[in-house]
Formats: sequence, C-alpha cells, structure tokens
Amino acid sequence: MKKYPIIFTGAGPGAPDLITVRGMKALEEADYILYAGSLVPEAVLTWAGDAAKKKSSAGLHLDEMVDIMADGWDKGLRVVRLHTGDPSLYGAIAEQMMLLDQREIPYEVIPGVTAAFAAAAALKVEYTVPEQSQTLIFTRISGRTPVPEKESLERLAAHNASMAIYLSAGMAEQVQKVLAATYGPKAPVAVAYRVSHPEERIIVTIVERLAQIMAENEINRLALIIVGPFLETEADARSLLYDRTFAHGYRDKV
Repeated sequence: MKKYPIIFTGAGPGAPDLITVRGMKALEEADYILYAGSLVPEAVLTWAGDAAKKKSSAGLHLDEMVDIMADGWDKGLRVVRLHTGDPSLYGAIAEQMMLLDQREIPYEVIPGVTAAFAAAAALKVEYTVPEQSQTLIFTRISGRTPVPEKESLERLAAHNASMAIYLSAGMAEQVQKVLAATYGPKAPVAVAYRVSHPEERIIVTIVERLAQIMAENEINRLALIIVGPFLETEADARSLLYDRTFAHGYRDKV
C-alpha cells in the first residue's frame, strides 16, 4: 500500500484565495484534513474535495492530533494538517514534527502568507523603508505563554524597527505602555483585525490611544498591532535600487 507524507500547509491570513497554489492543490488532493478550527475560516476548506474528511483540532491536545495524522498515514490517506497563516510562525508545528519523527512518519511543509503581510497590503505600506528601517520584527508580548527575557517586548521595541506584534490584542494596555516608552506616545500605530477576512478592520491611531481604540472597537483577539517608522514615511523616501544615479549589475548609472 502506498503511503503519503503528512502535509503541513499554511492556509494564509483568512481569505480563501490567499492560500498558495501548492496549498490549494494539497487540499484538493487530501483525503483527510485536520485543520486549526479556532483560526482557519471555513471558507478556506472550499478547496477540499467533496470526499475529504475534515476535522477541527480546536478541542484536541498534541498527542490526539499526532495520533490522527499517524492513523491516516498508516491507512494510506493523503493527510493535510492545515494551519493558519504560515505554519512556521506561532504554528506550534515543531512539536508535531518531532513526534512524527519519533514514529518515522514522513512529512512536508507548504508555506503560507502570514497576517503581517496581508496587513501591509491592506495598509498599502512597506515595512523596510530606505534609511528608516531595514528590519521587521515579528514578536508577541509575554502573557500566558511566556517569552524569553532577552526577547521581551521592551528590549525589541528599543530598536525602533518595524514591528508586527502577534497574539497580544488582549494585553493592549501593556503593549501601549511599552510602545509609548520606546516609539513615543504620539507615534502612529495600526491595528489589523481579522485581516483579509470579510470582517476585516484596519485602524490607524497613535500609541497613547491604542488601548482605548481597541476597547471601543471590542478588539481583544485575532488582531495584529503594527508599529514602526514606515507608518510616518515621507512621500519622497526612495531606495537606491531604482535611483538613476545608482549602478548595479543590470543597469548603468545615468
């Protein structure tokens, strides 16, 4: 009996057409889809074949999820483990892959579009503006899930780089306090709620109003907090890449 590797697939930020073509094909071919039901919208599952069995992992613990994947693999099913966004970012896939390794079950990973990039598209911004910020930090504030001290929000925010803060909407007051001390209370900040979903809301405010705005809009989960110099970029900020006086391997300077 032929057996197929488990496929970890990124569903993208929410809109069903923002999954990758490879991810879409994996769903079309799947016999069994174990999806992160608390985050992956049902709309993404429209790519699945009619005969595919679908199960939410929202109420399962790690061992139960791996048992389901292992059982499907042992029966010769094409199993897709569907995560939101990109599975490598806050996807908790390392522990799943480790247990599959222990059972000598093969797997592959298909990347996805993370919410920070969908948010940049909605905001029509570039995170890496020349001479202002060439660094983008993905992080979260420490809460029920701890963060290493060396990666505390205070330490990372001190860089004043572009920053996308995940999984922290429920701690808006703490985030605001940190950002006010580093970027400044008047610095612009954006909140991207359920970006690319039908319920998407993009709110741009200033740091000192962040917690108030989120409370007024009843946003306490499923939102990114985005901050950095790119939100106040002057219109004439330009890169050297397309500067007529800058030569490179494909173009002489003028």
